[in-house]
Amino acid sequence: MSQVEETALNAAMSKIIDPELGRPITDLKLIDKMTVTGGSVDLEFHLTAPFCPPVFALKIASDIKAGLLSVDGVKDAKVTLRGHYLAEAVNKQVNKPAQPPQ
Repeated sequence: MSQVEETALNAAMSKIIDPELGRPITDLKLIDKMTVTGGSVDLEFHLTAPFCPPVFALKIASDIKAGLLSVDGVKDAKVTLRGHYLAEAVNKQVNKPAQPPQ
């Protein structure tokens, strides 16, 4: 099993852009916590405002998850939005299991 490189995870996160501000989420310091256990990554983040438009909240969360999964060695990623008025709905949507092709 390959070891997940923290530098690769950070590089992937630096490519995630806040659509309202046009700046990387790493520059905005939106990532609160990232834990790597084997091939699984748990990431907690917040947005610049608790009432950020839901479409942007879901976009950023989805981009984070895709970015984490694009890193070599990452088999699973859980993304958790904190402090947003629709955090529960965003977290449920972004972390729902992938549906097998029909």
